[in-house]
Amino acid sequence: MKILFIADIVGRAGRRAVSQFLPKILSRHSIDFVLANGENAAGGLGITPQVAEELLSGGVDLLTSGNHVWEKREILTFMDSGKRLIRPANYPEGTPGYGTALIATPMNTRIGILNLEGRVFMKNLDCPFVAAKREIERLKKEVEIIIVDFHAEATSEKVALGWFLDGEVSAVIGTHTHVQTADEKILPKGTAYITDVGMTGPIYSVIGMKKEIVVKRFLTQIPQKFEVAKGDIQLQGVIIGIDTKTGKSTSIERINITSINGI
Repeated sequence: MKILFIADIVGRAGRRAVSQFLPKILSRHSIDFVLANGENAAGGLGITPQVAEELLSGGVDLLTSGNHVWEKREILTFMDSGKRLIRPANYPEGTPGYGTALIATPMNTRIGILNLEGRVFMKNLDCPFVAAKREIERLKKEVEIIIVDFHAEATSEKVALGWFLDGEVSAVIGTHTHVQTADEKILPKGTAYITDVGMTGPIYSVIGMKKEIVVKRFLTQIPQKFEVAKGDIQLQGVIIGIDTKTGKSTSIERINITSINGI
């Protein structure tokens, strides 16, 4: 089977990229299941129930998230409802929402999805390595295929988790930095890996935001209100091929589609 993971969707520009490019990707690559990180899909910071529903009704099967998912308070009830939006599993007990999901594809293959957040240069959360082992043990009672979204800042932390989970899950997909890395690979025991899947949103930006505002902040060190950039758009991500009997990955392919070169 083939799973598409769409990189971090940023604001209206990112949603437009999904709407414009996803139908063509589904048709060309015979995709069975679509995941996307949607934590910045509403105005570039956070996600609302309306935006989540827009993406879920537009071809995305499940949304993962990260540290910015809490920015829009109205999303908390939506997350508790279990409507195909998950948050990192290593937040404290009692945090709204769920850190894992079990969902069936149209071909009735069940998939487990696990969301984790890193700790290096981020919040002092529970250990993602320990949380991963705990949640994977539980998911393996139900499914062979498990996809991990590791939302983390440090490259070393992401690479280490990839090796830690090699052979335990089908894929470890890094998110958060919005810059696609060129290190996609199948690890020796059958886990697909990439350090960061990139960003879906405006091309001419600083990780999705208007470049002039971000440059001014660096020059002056005065806080600025960020705004999502406009103009040409891109959809980045990976397509993962998986053996449904073993849960092992057989391929991983980076994609980077833009409104400049089309598809």
